[in-house]
Amino acid sequence: MQTEELLQIVYKVQHFQCEFQTVEVKAAEVGCPTRLYDSLSSFSNQEEGGVILFGLDEKKDFEAVGVYDIQDLQHRVAEQCKQMQPEVRPLFTVAEIEGRFVVSAEIPSVEADQRPVYYKGAGRQRGSFVRVGEADEPMNDYEIYSYDAFRRRIRDDIRVVTGAKKSHLREKDLQKYLERIKESSANLSNNATDDEIMELMGITSEGNPTMAAVLVFGKYPQAYFPMLGVTAVVVPGTKIGDTGTDDERFIANQRLNGTISEMLEGAVEFVRRNSRVKTVIDENGKRKDKPEFPVKAVREVILNALLHRDYSIHTEGSPVTICMFSDRMEVTNKGGLYGRISVKQLGKVHAEIRNTTLAGILEIMQVSENRYSGIPTIAREMEAAGLPAPEFIARGGEFKVILYNNIEREQNTERVEPPKDGNREKDYSREEEVLDFCSIPRSREELTTFLGLSRYYVMEKTVKPLLESGQLEMTIPEKPKSKKQRYVRKFSG
Repeated sequence: MQTEELLQIVYKVQHFQCEFQTVEVKAAEVGCPTRLYDSLSSFSNQEEGGVILFGLDEKKDFEAVGVYDIQDLQHRVAEQCKQMQPEVRPLFTVAEIEGRFVVSAEIPSVEADQRPVYYKGAGRQRGSFVRVGEADEPMNDYEIYSYDAFRRRIRDDIRVVTGAKKSHLREKDLQKYLERIKESSANLSNNATDDEIMELMGITSEGNPTMAAVLVFGKYPQAYFPMLGVTAVVVPGTKIGDTGTDDERFIANQRLNGTISEMLEGAVEFVRRNSRVKTVIDENGKRKDKPEFPVKAVREVILNALLHRDYSIHTEGSPVTICMFSDRMEVTNKGGLYGRISVKQLGKVHAEIRNTTLAGILEIMQVSENRYSGIPTIAREMEAAGLPAPEFIARGGEFKVILYNNIEREQNTERVEPPKDGNREKDYSREEEVLDFCSIPRSREELTTFLGLSRYYVMEKTVKPLLESGQLEMTIPEKPKSKKQRYVRKFSG
């Protein structure tokens, strides 16, 4: 880096009084730190690389204290870099601040097929680190395995499923697959038997069903892998632990099992059923619903989680999770980004596929396109719906997609117009709609159905303010959480 860049990093550290994801500070006023291996490993193992900054003292509010000897420091740092596997090649820069010298060692990222970079003296299992915020944390066994799986091209989707038999596969779906394979390949159709095609295409291995076959054609995949399903919850707030008006932790909670197609459709339906809906009245007096999240985007997010997740023995106990909060939806799967791609490159370059056989089968069965269009579709659908861009996070061997909504802002600003009354138009706010509806006592369920929103939103954002303002009243005020509770408009006089 240039001297000016080094000085900018120093000023940033001093201004914020902390280290960063890509910056580690060492004093080095009286000698070279003797253990840099953790940072050398963690910086080498992340896409951005990192910088070790010598000559600032964290205990003195990151004051520039200088280094003991520029030349000897660089020599000793380089010696420690040689103790890494593969060897790290630092790039040094020197700058002067108020008569004191600071030194930076840029640690470059290495290619995915060379990771994890580790300290040879501790070995791969104990000497591999990952950067988490401003700390260097030991890699867990799964994170190390993930790099090994890519480097050695381990294909977990074609591993044989212990205990599975061909008779456990759905014959009708399997025959449909074979027919489509034969239609697309005259060579296979004319020269291979059905059993040979299944072996060649990764459906079976030595006559036994593979992971991909069980996931797509299995009569009940969870018989072998009980946790390889989807868990979906709706949380009455913005974080796990928030509770609703009746102290409930979840508004909805469901486990989805079956084949990938069945889990996909079930999960999409769960999101649709539990999504809040913006309801407006058009010029013809008809109610029109606008979903919280575009269905195409939701389907692509869940499909990607099921298709590209890790199916190794290390993750058999981890389902895909869907968490719907009041302001967003999060879909998380085991298995970080695969190969050489980074989060910033998603949707811009063709990513390497972890489960190639599974992807091929789902394409033939017309469940997925397998054309690298998933991420662009998600982004395009969110933009078309006027929603924030999706957020993608790859961390700790997991991949998470976050879809944000803006329904709370819309519900607080939009007004709903009923049909014209003669020559006069009248604006109705959502509160006025509720008050009119509650001319007779109404239950929570009736209000939720009427508004087409979640119970949490109806009670917290609409009913509660009307109760506090005295426009609504409870029929059983002494038992506010009673199941028999009703809400009725309070008329003056």
